[in-house]
Amino acid sequence: QLQLVESGGGLVQPGGSLRLSCAASGFTLDYYAIGWFRQAPGKEREGVSCISRSGVSTNYADSVKGRFTISRDNAKNTVYLQMNSLKPEDTAVYYCAASPRTVQALCGVTLYDYWGQGTQVTVSS
Repeated sequence: QLQLVESGGGLVQPGGSLRLSCAASGFTLDYYAIGWFRQAPGKEREGVSCISRSGVSTNYADSVKGRFTISRDNAKNTVYLQMNSLKPEDTAVYYCAASPRTVQALCGVTLYDYWGQGTQVTVSS
């Protein structure tokens, strides 16, 4: 059974940091582009950051550039999202997803076939 499990979410003050992890089971992430997405209440799911199958290329939403960093450790079958300088507007449920249909760091939601259950990130004082 293919499964992605996110962890690392929580409550953090503005300006703080969190590191999200996305661990895969039942399949090897080496063959997939991976994306992090988020969905706030009343809003559509949006791409936050994506990484190519090779890990060489990355892509970031303008709203998180310079603050978030995506990385992958294929040996651990895990992808990470380091989030620094968090803002209240970063509050959302964060999802990781895997795409077998692209090798590039593309963040189109419809490209991604396998999704985790999500982890809540709340940025508030």
